[in-house]
Amino acid sequence: MTCGHCASVITKAVKETDAAARCEIDLAARRVRIASTEPAGAFVEAIAEAGYSPAPAGS
Repeated sequence: MTCGHCASVITKAVKETDAAARCEIDLAARRVRIASTEPAGAFVEAIAEAGYSPAPAGS
């Protein structure tokens, strides 16, 4: 995740998983923070399907 396009693709994957989710992307730190009632695994799967290699915080 290095550019605005990457952020856009990830945001789209998050919103397709939960339209009400809040998604904050820090390109410099290469981190995504998601606030949602959906389980983290759903977002990990969606972001992976979008072509990225996500890992939950702390892993």
